[in-house]
Amino acid sequence: MSDREAFGSAVDDELSLPKATVSKMISELLPNDISCAKETRDLVIECCVEFIHLIASEANDVCEEESKKTIAPEHIISALKRLGFDAFTSDVEDVLKDHKAQQKDRDKKVSKLEQSGLTEEELLAKQEELFAASRAKFQNAQQ
Repeated sequence: MSDREAFGSAVDDELSLPKATVSKMISELLPNDISCAKETRDLVIECCVEFIHLIASEANDVCEEESKKTIAPEHIISALKRLGFDAFTSDVEDVLKDHKAQQKDRDKKVSKLEQSGLTEEELLAKQEELFAASRAKFQNAQQ
């Protein structure tokens, strides 16, 4: 069974990438005097989807070989190496590092909210108080 068959052709027909997003990415990369035909954009989308299938399938193999049930970022990096995309692994590792840092910052913000000990209603009331105080301060400065 091929990798393509393993994913199921009925599902493949439904999988795609947002055309507007891909068009925007392509136009940002091309010089202003060059345009991209819709057929070319569609071909790029098909290639991207196929690439994702290839990487996911290989990462799944790596995951199974390690007796894991969840594909981890390290499995993706291993899959890239196995498929001959070694040149991309440092960029992928950099993106992963950035993503983890952003997640950590986001988790800190959530925990600060939780640590406040206030309910959502109390926080909204506090926010309204601050807005009112700011409005009053602004109006006094105008007089």
